[in-house]
Amino acid sequence: MANYGSGMAVVVSIDAGTTGVRAFAVGRDGTPLLSAYREFPQYFPRPGWVEHDPEEIWRAVEGTLTEVAEALYQPVVAIGITDQRETVVAWDARTGDPLHRAIVWQDRRTAEICDDLAAQGHLDLVRARTGLVLDPYFSGTKMAWLLGPGGVDGGPHLRFGTIDSWLIHRLTGGRVHATDTTNASRTMLFDIDTLSWSDELCELLGVPLESLPEVRPSSGRFGVTSPACPLGAGIPISGVAGDQQAALFGQACLSPGMTKNTYGTGSFVLMNVGQTPPDPVDGLLTTIAWTLGDGTTTYALEGAIFVTGAAIQWLRDGLGIIADAAETGPLAGSVPDTGGVYFVPALTGLGSPWWDPYARGTVLGITRGTSRAHLARATVESMAYQTRDVVTAMERAGGVAVTSLRVDGGASVMDLLLQFQADQLGVEVSRPRFTDTTALGSAFLAGLAEGFWDSLDDVASAWQLDTTYTPEMDPTVADLGHAGWLRAVERSRGWAHPAH
Repeated sequence: MANYGSGMAVVVSIDAGTTGVRAFAVGRDGTPLLSAYREFPQYFPRPGWVEHDPEEIWRAVEGTLTEVAEALYQPVVAIGITDQRETVVAWDARTGDPLHRAIVWQDRRTAEICDDLAAQGHLDLVRARTGLVLDPYFSGTKMAWLLGPGGVDGGPHLRFGTIDSWLIHRLTGGRVHATDTTNASRTMLFDIDTLSWSDELCELLGVPLESLPEVRPSSGRFGVTSPACPLGAGIPISGVAGDQQAALFGQACLSPGMTKNTYGTGSFVLMNVGQTPPDPVDGLLTTIAWTLGDGTTTYALEGAIFVTGAAIQWLRDGLGIIADAAETGPLAGSVPDTGGVYFVPALTGLGSPWWDPYARGTVLGITRGTSRAHLARATVESMAYQTRDVVTAMERAGGVAVTSLRVDGGASVMDLLLQFQADQLGVEVSRPRFTDTTALGSAFLAGLAEGFWDSLDDVASAWQLDTTYTPEMDPTVADLGHAGWLRAVERSRGWAHPAH
């Protein structure tokens, strides 16, 4: 393995998120040296449908990599990719052209497909093989829809992939069709025990095996860049992980029991549970946390919360009560409480621990005295309440109390949120200096594969604490607030069900 001195080279991480792409250059000490960002459009062709244009995602990647390349003077050792999970791209292997807009993880169009599969008794199979539940969140039913009503030809030239596969395809000039174990584990088609595509589930959903990517470890060489890559040709792509697993790795939650929450478009609580997959747990997912180059696979329990940061976007774009997301914290902090208002942001259904695709957004407790500040605070508090629900489910499932929580993601800059989170959980909440831990995690995975970092100890030592928040609220007051939240959740559930 090559020995890279500090400051002599970098790993570039591509963080292809739900609303935009960010590229980072990361030094050996784990510090981001520079970054670039590009948003891309969101498409909502029908209520509950969410789509992206794969070409617009690729152009955002090209733009960010070009900006990073123009500012870099250090050599690039490797590229890591972290991505929004479950979102499906279909393309033609001959031309590389997308066959349909990407169907995003938030999309609800396959709810009835999931209902039908459950009615036919397939839930136990899905739970046993994949650790997931029957929900439109996951990729498998999106692929089935594309092959059915979506009109995509299921012939030999069809390629399906999550966003990482799409980017690997483009970065390598079409030479590689691959994914890693973490992204594969989110498709509802992957056996997390055997680490292979499930013939049973592919047949059940009508997805041809030959359309799916080769599954490789999260840390290991996938291929090298083509001359068209803005960073140059021949750079190894050596680390790939879904965004939440990458954040768990980037937060250095490397021992069983360590737990993190990422406050992004949605929020995702993951707990490292070691190298043996646990039995299925109601309300939670079992997922692959990462697979290293030596073949060892670590598993995680996950609670997936669909809407947190996206609710702030809705305050901005849907209601117009803020002009910029950065206003949310100060506006919410301008009032001492919500004035009795609760906002359940079930804008695309509810994820863990409820798993209700028919839930819809609900605002309760409005009076003549309610202001936009109260609604902003209710939005912030909803993030903490949803996280508490998931952590409670994890503690019940694992029989182990979460004693601290590491946090990251865009909304983690809000002190108000993290203090309220500590109050609701009754444990310390720690924020690292570098909160874009998804990018850091994929950089670590890539750098480990290429010898830029020597060991997991190197990864752990690169984690740097910024602030710790300790509980301050009377637990009785915290519990009363949460009880009101649970009443609001019940009123949001089942709203959009066809039977209603």
